[in-house]
Amino acid sequence: MRTTPTILHLDMDAFFASAEQASKPSLRGKAVVVGGLGPRGVVATASYEARVFGVHSAMPMAQARRLAPNAAYLVPRFGFYRSISEQVMGLLRALSPLVEPLSLDEAFVDLEAGKEAWDEASARLVGVRLRADIRAFTGLTGSVGLAACKMLAKIASEQAKPDGLVVIEPGTERALLGPLSVRTLPGVGPATGDHLRRAGITSVAEIAEAGEDELVRLLGKSHGHALYAMALAHDERPVVAEREAKSVSVEDTYDVDIHDRTRVGLEVRRLADRCVRRLREAGLSGRTIVLKVRRYDFSTLTRSETLRGPTDDPAVVREAAARLLDSVDTTGGVRLLGVGVSGLADYTQEDLFAQAAGELTEDPVEEGGDRPGEEERAPAERRWPAGHDVRHAGYGHGWVQGSGLGRVTVRFETPDSQPGRVRTFRTDDPDLEPADPLPLVRSVPPDASVRSVPSVPSASPAPGGARRPGGPGAEVSQESSDPASLPKSRSGNAGGAATSRP
Repeated sequence: MRTTPTILHLDMDAFFASAEQASKPSLRGKAVVVGGLGPRGVVATASYEARVFGVHSAMPMAQARRLAPNAAYLVPRFGFYRSISEQVMGLLRALSPLVEPLSLDEAFVDLEAGKEAWDEASARLVGVRLRADIRAFTGLTGSVGLAACKMLAKIASEQAKPDGLVVIEPGTERALLGPLSVRTLPGVGPATGDHLRRAGITSVAEIAEAGEDELVRLLGKSHGHALYAMALAHDERPVVAEREAKSVSVEDTYDVDIHDRTRVGLEVRRLADRCVRRLREAGLSGRTIVLKVRRYDFSTLTRSETLRGPTDDPAVVREAAARLLDSVDTTGGVRLLGVGVSGLADYTQEDLFAQAAGELTEDPVEEGGDRPGEEERAPAERRWPAGHDVRHAGYGHGWVQGSGLGRVTVRFETPDSQPGRVRTFRTDDPDLEPADPLPLVRSVPPDASVRSVPSVPSASPAPGGARRPGGPGAEVSQESSDPASLPKSRSGNAGGAATSRP
């Protein structure tokens, strides 16, 4: 393991919720919850103001509403979050060729590989400047941890939250880890934590005291050895620049169980098309088609079929998913469906025997496209997800505060305006249309120190010129004294729209 704290871990603060607050002046300083708004939705991220009421990620949305009834509840805008993430990752890649993204809002960076840091003082200065650059380019805040290994760097960033920086100095690792809960260590989830607790082990220090043999007896050889090494602050995992995707999948949870078998088949077809679009966007293909079905009683069934060669053809994936559905009993109702593709490759096997029978469709059917019997249905009411951007011909840019009963309520404001006024329209108002998100920061301060950042829709191009980190003497802003482990941004069920109460 290294002797200098040159592994950096960045974790953006309440990322989805903070991005929403930055883009909506009326929500700044208020409780904001982002996630699926349907009866079975879950919280993706809660702002720090909402966490005061006990709301946290992965919590059922119904429970969050009981805890914080006056919070603003918004549907996620993943395209918007991804554009901000690209800016942040660009800042990190300007520091080192070894950047390991863990999610949209979290990554490890090897500062030694980029020759940006070589000792504690230079690493600390890089962390200070990185946080300033993130604020300058995105208007958001991130917490930074620096340590000699990945495990400790992540623990340090948790202790730095929100909007702080913590450096774990070499020689202090064991003292820092000792009093922490066993759940702090990677790989210790609820089940392993309960197993250790029943054995009288609740802290990291008690893991070290128990000894390697005892841990192997309790947890098995592989897990026991790894956990004992981590309790001694040993983590040899390198920062890996590319994390190869193992599968591409999509799934939907339904507010009301689906009982009609024809409707289930149409949903599977629609999910297969969405999955193929993701495959093609990533330039991938795959050999194994996977169907996931969660039934009314919460039992979850998974079926898979492996083709003779990789494909990204929508007809092949649709037909394979339909065959898999034939083997599943959906009597009683279905609450979740998912379609995925694994066995990924960056090419497509042009082998007709690997393709399903029938005429092949060149492009996937778009969501909302023609479906059997659709010509007989009345036009569907326009959907206005809470929190999404809109533009009105007369009032300009705004966002959906809520919708229902044929009406949609819009607050007209922009990231750099004062809190705006609220107006209500018919959902079919011809002057109202969906809009793209506006950039959070329209101009970058001239003293921004990053060398280069990719140009993305949500920010201005970065200026050139960077200072090389200097020697000791950099001051670190540690604005948070709360070392508690805080929820992460996660994807939730984004279905449904509900009236939000800012």
